[in-house]
Amino acid sequence: MQIYGKNVAREKLQTKDKIKKVYLSNKFKDNEIITLIKKRNINPILLDMRDLDKMCKGLHQGIILEVEDVKTYSLEDIIPNIDKEYPLVVLLDHIEDPHNFGAIIRSCEAFGVDAIIIPNDRSVDITGTVVKASVGTIEKVKIIKVTNLNNTIKKLKDYGYWVVGTDMEGTVYTDIDYKMKTALIIGNEGKGISRLVSENCDYLAKIPMSGTVNSLNASVACGIFLAEINRSRGV
Repeated sequence: MQIYGKNVAREKLQTKDKIKKVYLSNKFKDNEIITLIKKRNINPILLDMRDLDKMCKGLHQGIILEVEDVKTYSLEDIIPNIDKEYPLVVLLDHIEDPHNFGAIIRSCEAFGVDAIIIPNDRSVDITGTVVKASVGTIEKVKIIKVTNLNNTIKKLKDYGYWVVGTDMEGTVYTDIDYKMKTALIIGNEGKGISRLVSENCDYLAKIPMSGTVNSLNASVACGIFLAEINRSRGV
């Protein structure tokens, strides 16, 4: 997988993760990153900016890293091993925009989410764009991939989780007591959460709005919910 941009590259170079190749603009002048590359004993491949542009459609800032794919987990790898009174996981119901996904990952890391659960199909995958949008926080959040969200919800309930879905027809989100094992579901950017997923939720919750728009960006809604969950728990 290719990741790109100075912030993401700096974060990655400071880990012990394997880095296969580093591509640099021949005019790259960030001394901190250059020092990190030297410490890792990596010989960067110097290229013209136009060649880097051909390799990467995003804003690479003169640096592209070829790295191992981000590690993902199964539900059984993570959920039984969360040793907290009130665990918090976030399920994404077929989010499609990589920038949204990256921003959600960033919010999840900021608010101490224990895992993010995504479906294998009909959903954005982990790409360089997602990594960049997460500002490197994807390295600090466990991502679980599942085949079927509805089956996953049922398994989470077996583990004692209460499932909260975001829905404009639901209860006001501040009226719910989140002092419980919580699985928060964020819906697709255009369609929201699917009917079957909605039917499997224990709670449906909404963010009241007074303006002319009737919905929020998925990553914004996620951040608002996570902040309220932490506030409700006294975090």
